[in-house]
Amino acid sequence: MLLARVRLLVAVAWAGSLWTVGYLVAPTLFATLPDRALAGTLAGAMFHAEAMLSLGCALALLVLLKFATPDWTPARRRTMLALVAAMALCTVVSHFGLQPMMAELRAAAGPGGVMESAARSRFGMLHGISSVIYLVQSFLAGWLILKQ
Repeated sequence: MLLARVRLLVAVAWAGSLWTVGYLVAPTLFATLPDRALAGTLAGAMFHAEAMLSLGCALALLVLLKFATPDWTPARRRTMLALVAAMALCTVVSHFGLQPMMAELRAAAGPGGVMESAARSRFGMLHGISSVIYLVQSFLAGWLILKQ
């Protein structure tokens, strides 16, 4: 019973942190800070912390699913493992795949952070893909909680 509560707590912490950083903190930074570069830097730091927390929660849930679900059916366990794996994959693709490419484009920008048109277009595309992945991960997080 205690491990089931811990499992739920980890899932809720993961989902809550995703939703808070992505849909409250980051938009608030861009809405309130006059310097968009500073807002981007702070949001990037928050998303990095979120990615590390996501990987930690995924690992914790994998361990808890292995040892704290003896009464679950194999189908339920597979569904939960698939959800955790899909959410972790979203983190890996976005944080370790797309974010470095976006950072490279920002670093290549000239003085004042001004990007050339092609770089701005590519950055926008990468940001859009990253946002869709984050949205998918956010929905998966809700499903993860509901399946507990």
